[in-house]
Amino acid sequence: MLLSLPYWLYQILRHGKYRSGLAERLGAVPARLTNDRAASPARRVIWVHAVSLGEVLAVSGLVEQMRRSFPQHRVLISTTTDTGQELARKRFGEENVFYFPMDFAFAVRPYLGVLRPELVVLAETEFWPNFLRLAHAGGARIAVVNARISDRSWPNYRRFRWLLRKMLVHIDLFLAQTQQDCIRLQSIGAEAGRVQVTGNLKFDVSRPPLPPIVESLRRSLAAEGAGPVLVCGSTVEGEEPPLLKAFENLRVGLPRAVMILAPRHPERFDQVAILLRQLGISFYRRSQWQEKGETLAGAVLLVDSIGELAALYALADVAFVGGSLVPRGGHNIIEPAQNGVAIVTGNHTENFRDIVALFQSRDALRIAGLAELPLTLMQLLGDDVERRALGRRAKETIQSQMGATLRTLESLTKLVAERDPVPVSAHAAHTD
Repeated sequence: MLLSLPYWLYQILRHGKYRSGLAERLGAVPARLTNDRAASPARRVIWVHAVSLGEVLAVSGLVEQMRRSFPQHRVLISTTTDTGQELARKRFGEENVFYFPMDFAFAVRPYLGVLRPELVVLAETEFWPNFLRLAHAGGARIAVVNARISDRSWPNYRRFRWLLRKMLVHIDLFLAQTQQDCIRLQSIGAEAGRVQVTGNLKFDVSRPPLPPIVESLRRSLAAEGAGPVLVCGSTVEGEEPPLLKAFENLRVGLPRAVMILAPRHPERFDQVAILLRQLGISFYRRSQWQEKGETLAGAVLLVDSIGELAALYALADVAFVGGSLVPRGGHNIIEPAQNGVAIVTGNHTENFRDIVALFQSRDALRIAGLAELPLTLMQLLGDDVERRALGRRAKETIQSQMGATLRTLESLTKLVAERDPVPVSAHAAHTD
């Protein structure tokens, strides 16, 4: 911690990261968690940890099903990032959400002592050695759900597998997204009998209710005859300049085209706004949007808000999913696919290799590098038949892969039953 302290101080001072919930991260259990404990001391706890916004979205359906199937338990959710915390509080209630403690015994022990979780559910691959050791020693069953090991992470996991083996013995169950993830987990120390393939929870994420901004924008677009609409979601540093250049090229043939641009990280909102001014492109910030008097045709709407991107994809004629034009591994393409939108990504999609491969096998997305991107966007926006067919195939692909939530729930139910003398049934998930 001492060696890395300059990095953390820089992130706190420069970007405001990790400043929120600092006391909670250092082991101060918030009163909103202990109030319920005091009122119902016998109530049992399930602790779900979802690092960031993407993981919170992925486990949302599972959390709701667990609440129905385990009515005698209180399901609590921790996150690491501010964006994940904000969304989790909206979805699960502020009284059930908190920041995950730093992986030091002095920070972890207070939470385990107060909450005494019977089951700990970790989303994807969150291997914190002190937390795993102390939770296991306290009698909690530990499961990793939606587990995956990306191509980018794989070399480091193999390099440190001698250390990982010591941590993974504390985990009772690994529920992997794919067979390849299953093999990789076993190769770094997970016992074969503890690893199952249950699929990707993100395929089961339900479409969010449309916030008022979507209908407001839809009315404005229709009233002024603006369009087509290009939604560029989860963009990262280095992607906005080529995307905006492509948009300028689009406006030559489609002068009333609209771009909705959603940077991945909130700390970059102002930076992207400065870039738009420098390029002389007319734009509006989502936080300042007013339906009356604003002209969207030929302009960019900069989404400087959290948690609205998934719904905004409903407005798209074509969606570009970021983190893929530069070597960042790509981001989730499921949200635009749920809306039946034609999807384009860059060629850096290693973090979602299986999903992208599935969509490619069904001709349900387009991949384009920096050189091909402008032409690919122009072709799709100019061909209504092909664009709609591409979006339809994307939606059909999503529907064909659903069911991971129930499979995961069934496995967790069996895990709880192993330590619980009272049988717990998952039938509520099927009959609700």
